[in-house]
Amino acid sequence: MSAQSWEWNFGDNSPSVTTTTGTVSHTYPLVGDYRVRLIKYDPASCNVYDTAYLPIRIRADEANVGFTATRIIPPCTSLQYRFDNNSTPPAGKPFTNQSFVWDFGDNTPTVTADAATQFHQYAAEGVYNVTLTLVDTNYCNAPEKVTQQLRVAANVVARFETPADGCVPYTAVFNNTSSGGVTFEWDFGDGSPIATDVYPEHTYTAPGTYPVKLRAYDPNTCNLVDSTTFNITVHAIPVAGFDYAPLKPQENTPTTFTNTSTGASIYWWTFGDGDTSTLANPVHQYNKTGTYDVCLVAENDFLCADTICQTVDAIVIPLFDVPSAFSPNGDGQNDVFMVRGFGISKFNLKVFNRWGQLMFETNNPKVGWDGRFKGQIQPMDAYAFTVVLEFSDGQKGSRTGSVTLLR
Repeated sequence: MSAQSWEWNFGDNSPSVTTTTGTVSHTYPLVGDYRVRLIKYDPASCNVYDTAYLPIRIRADEANVGFTATRIIPPCTSLQYRFDNNSTPPAGKPFTNQSFVWDFGDNTPTVTADAATQFHQYAAEGVYNVTLTLVDTNYCNAPEKVTQQLRVAANVVARFETPADGCVPYTAVFNNTSSGGVTFEWDFGDGSPIATDVYPEHTYTAPGTYPVKLRAYDPNTCNLVDSTTFNITVHAIPVAGFDYAPLKPQENTPTTFTNTSTGASIYWWTFGDGDTSTLANPVHQYNKTGTYDVCLVAENDFLCADTICQTVDAIVIPLFDVPSAFSPNGDGQNDVFMVRGFGISKFNLKVFNRWGQLMFETNNPKVGWDGRFKGQIQPMDAYAFTVVLEFSDGQKGSRTGSVTLLR
């Protein structure tokens, strides 16, 4: 719990220590029993002070814990191991038959024992984490665990997993899935020194295709050694770039972006006003006068990416206009009844037939009426409309009238 300060007395005649945090460390130079006192001070609490005590016993009877594992051969196909407990007790405190617990990592029952040698037969090949635990509290370091990984196999088979592609600089992570294997040698294919880690990592600093070779050695198997090779391709980073026009902003004129990136096939534009695009060469109309940070992320097919940003100025004069007619005949010209405007932030357009039935409505100034109602083409006629909008500078506008649908 929180407090303003804590006063520690470690019970060994050393000076008391006052801290403003609840954690402290202290070294005891001598073996012995000590009573630690902690006084908590919190003027915001009802009792202001509170005291707690904790007994600590400092001992010098640490046992050294360790073991070795040896395959029992012949035959070389045997999956039986001998486990030698190499632990040593302090003088005058020998181990008992309850001092250790063995876990052979294969879900078989654990074994409680003294320092005697253990034998264990594995039922199947695999990777097993063998743990020897000192559980005897007669030693100050109990419980202490020592774990070794065993790769149990009749024949050593070199295998590993890693992605086949990366972006320079690329740090490859290798998952060693070999069957068996006591020692390993990795040749990363780029002239770097041989590595002997079980699960290495390696950084490639130049683009290229590199043959990675793993050599696995196991003196306890029938074939002793095996190797495998896998190619990693490291790809260059694209170079992002773009130009835009006009360089000097013109009123109500969209900005045309020309992509000059190299080595890329995927593009992601952010125009600084919340809009985005995945086109290679987009055209963007800003809705408000201002300076915008435009960024382009250029990627290749392997997701290697580069980013470039530039500032773009825009001048927008709020205005709108409504056409008097449109011809939805599919010729690509004037096929949609759409309000044209600049700087529009809020928008509503409704279209009615001569009987007052609502034919179309939208709140998006980029969406217009295609002359259909419930999927059906409407006849040539004059249709009433209402437009209500608000500009980005806060001004409001509206218009009512009619638009003629022509065929």
